[in-house]
Amino acid sequence: MIRVLFVCLGNICRSPMAEGLFRELVMRRGWDGVIQIDSAGTHGAHIGEPPDERARRVMAGHGIDIGGLKGRRVSRADLRDFDYALAMDRDNLTYLEGLGAGPRTVVGLFLDFARDAATREVPDPYYGGPDGFERVYALLEDAAQGLLAEIEARLPRA
Repeated sequence: MIRVLFVCLGNICRSPMAEGLFRELVMRRGWDGVIQIDSAGTHGAHIGEPPDERARRVMAGHGIDIGGLKGRRVSRADLRDFDYALAMDRDNLTYLEGLGAGPRTVVGLFLDFARDAATREVPDPYYGGPDGFERVYALLEDAAQGLLAEIEARLPRA
């Protein structure tokens, strides 16, 4: 089992979008029994809340339902238990690094897996309009394809 955790500030926009998108890609490839996916936030203000309505709307427009996800806060145990803890921006990466990762956990920026992104950080769309959420989706999709290619290379061939 390979475990992937996506992390942003509040766990209501970027990281649940990444979780839903990556889960969809993994299911399409038939790896859902092998790759476990979750998301969390570095801030605890939205614990138990569903993703932002704009995030849910954009994801639904791409055929992905994230309405059942609930915000939670990242923990030290996550950095022991997950193989990848991927932050959406440098501030969240710094927070993760401060928690101390386990010896097998890759802690980094999610967009480091992107093939075409001109930026290394996923911008926070919270204070903007729907266009910001669509831009975030495009960035996440690029990085998700790159991450999945890396993980597939590690998986045993059937």
